[in-house]
Amino acid sequence: MTTFSVIIPYVQIALAAITVVLVLLQQSDADLGGAFGGSDLASAPAHTRRGAERVLFYLTIVGGALFALSVLIGVLVG
Repeated sequence: MTTFSVIIPYVQIALAAITVVLVLLQQSDADLGGAFGGSDLASAPAHTRRGAERVLFYLTIVGGALFALSVLIGVLVG
């Protein structure tokens, strides 16, 4: 068993936890009706991410991509 195959599960756990935290930190303007598919996107104004919200959005994408990459590497190595 290689050292890398021993370390990769811990990396995956850390990346999964970081990604979950990043997703939960994002703001949501959806109300209860949006949770059940009743949102009307045509009447909603356009939303542009700025500042910290934009950074958080891109960090979430990077975190998810790194997690997916670590899973792929874990499958190929392990």
